[in-house]
Amino acid sequence: MLAPTGRDGPASAELLRRAGLDAGVCDSLDCLVACLEAGAEAVFVAEEALHRQPIEPLVRWVEDQPPWSDMPFVVLTSHRQQPVVVAERGRLVGALRNVSLLERPVQTLTLTTTIQAAVRARRRQYEVRAHLAAGESAARHLEEQVIARTRELEAANAALRAQIAERERVEESLRHAQRIEAIGQLTGGVAHDFNNLLMVISGGLDMLGRQKDPARQRRLMDGMRQAAGRGAALTRQLLAFSRRQALQAEPVDLRRQIGSMRELLDRSLSGDVHVALDFGLGLWPVEVDPGELELVILNLAVNARDAMPEGGTISIRASNLAGWDADGLHGDFVRLAVIDTGTGMPPEVVARVFEPFFTTKDIGKGSGLGLAQVYGFARQSGGTVRIDTAVGRGTTIELLLPRSARPPAAEVRATAEPRRVEAPGSRGHVLLVEDDDEVAALVGQMLGELGFEATRAASAAAALGALADGRAIDLVFSDVLMPGGMNGVELVREVRRRRPELPVVLTTAYAGTAKHDAEAEGIALLPKPYRLDELAAITRAALGR
Repeated sequence: MLAPTGRDGPASAELLRRAGLDAGVCDSLDCLVACLEAGAEAVFVAEEALHRQPIEPLVRWVEDQPPWSDMPFVVLTSHRQQPVVVAERGRLVGALRNVSLLERPVQTLTLTTTIQAAVRARRRQYEVRAHLAAGESAARHLEEQVIARTRELEAANAALRAQIAERERVEESLRHAQRIEAIGQLTGGVAHDFNNLLMVISGGLDMLGRQKDPARQRRLMDGMRQAAGRGAALTRQLLAFSRRQALQAEPVDLRRQIGSMRELLDRSLSGDVHVALDFGLGLWPVEVDPGELELVILNLAVNARDAMPEGGTISIRASNLAGWDADGLHGDFVRLAVIDTGTGMPPEVVARVFEPFFTTKDIGKGSGLGLAQVYGFARQSGGTVRIDTAVGRGTTIELLLPRSARPPAAEVRATAEPRRVEAPGSRGHVLLVEDDDEVAALVGQMLGELGFEATRAASAAAALGALADGRAIDLVFSDVLMPGGMNGVELVREVRRRRPELPVVLTTAYAGTAKHDAEAEGIALLPKPYRLDELAAITRAALGR
């Protein structure tokens, strides 16, 4: 308390002590501020102690209180109401904020109860301070727990990312090992089959010059032709499996197309294996490559024959599937099934049956590309293939082929024997563009057999140079893939720019995008390998003869 005049200070302090309060008397304003900073619970001050005094330190202390604090002041005033006094009193109340006024003379009970109420209010503020401190402590503790938990989660995430990275590394190593194994199987299978084919061809050529008997020479020639045909079929199977063989899709009537293979199937199967055809009424045409379709049916029939060592029946059935929505396919399809009554396959064989060069047959009895080619043909045609088999109950292989919106041609392309080739009535000059020397030599002889004179160029640049010489060229016959930075399609564009009337024919052993580019340019394309009659037909067509 601050009451420096008279006996107000000591008397009031004694009165408050008897009421159970610890009362301290200050003799100056600085002493009062010091007691406030030491932790007083209430202030009792006489009005005249602050009148015309520098109270700025007290006001600063009041303003600097923490948010929870609002120090209670009890001010003892006089009954004077002069304007100056009233104004000073108002400024004092405004500066001290939490003020209770007691006017002299004041009763003892009034003074003690007022001071006691101020002390209780201050102690409630201390409780609020304690609650705030506890809340802040709890918040800090929670924040520390959150930080610790966050660190734990970050550590767990880092460990998980490390595990995922390690798993990806292991999986990539496994995929790499599987690719290496697949490449090994691929190269081994290709080497095995092509070595057998080359053995027939190279041995036949070696024996051909030693034989004087025309019949034996003819048999050797037939064997080499068959070996070359098997090599071409093997290449088509590889490209079909890799989905890079350019299929020449067209509307096909399955009843007519497969029915025309009856003689071929009978020759390929043993006498105790029979083929039964069952095609539903109103069967839709399908959009497929007819040549590849025949190869698929032949592969499936041969596999079915090998699965029936005691003989039996192979059923080839076809039916319509309207609004099919399964296996990732949507729309109208035709189900083409090849069914045998053979030994069937166990699950471990079914799991690998479409892998290239996987076969259960003895060495030399099959390349293992048959079902791989079937799978590649079905997927590349826009359909799929399914297998249903079990040991002892035979095998059913179903192809789902997309329905064609176009009607099929009236006649089915028949597999015919090579026709006798007649040379054109008048000779012509062909510019042969081929970088392979052996292929160029052979094609030059074939063109000569057809009555053409051939001039060979080893690159597109050399071909353009030959045309610039002013030679009388009637036809340009060029490979698609060549060294020198310009391919066959680009050569055709340049030839047409220089000599628009000059016909051009392209040939390639790997169709890829060349077929689409050639079709877009309106260029005739002859796939390798080709026979003499096919070369004659395309040159006649190009020359308009």
